[in-house]
Amino acid sequence: QVQLVESGGGLVQPGGSLRLSCLTSGLTSDYYAIAWFRQAPGKEREGLACISSSDGSTNYKESVKGRFTISRDTAKSTVYLQMNNLGPEDTAVYYCAADGSISVTTAKAMCFMMPPRFASWGQGIQVTVSS
Repeated sequence: QVQLVESGGGLVQPGGSLRLSCLTSGLTSDYYAIAWFRQAPGKEREGLACISSSDGSTNYKESVKGRFTISRDTAKSTVYLQMNNLGPEDTAVYYCAADGSISVTTAKAMCFMMPPRFASWGQGIQVTVSS
């Protein structure tokens, strides 16, 4: 059973930074796409960044490129999302998600498209950007 546990959220002032962590366990598929999503009140869940387990390649939503960085520490089974220059529009619940496949092509496609239908989700963590 895949388990994803997010941490690192909280309140930050505009222009500040946060690093979210996603501790993963139970990842038994051959290949994975692991992504960060967020959902603000009244808005749809959106994919922000994704990393492919096969080669560590990444993909980003255009609006967060240059501000957000996804990375992984395989030894710690953890995926991170470094968020810089945060603004009030970044206020949302942030989710870690994983989708496994026997096909590296399928996993990379999930990373490229980041549809909000990944197979496994964390519980979500609140990020609030406010002065």
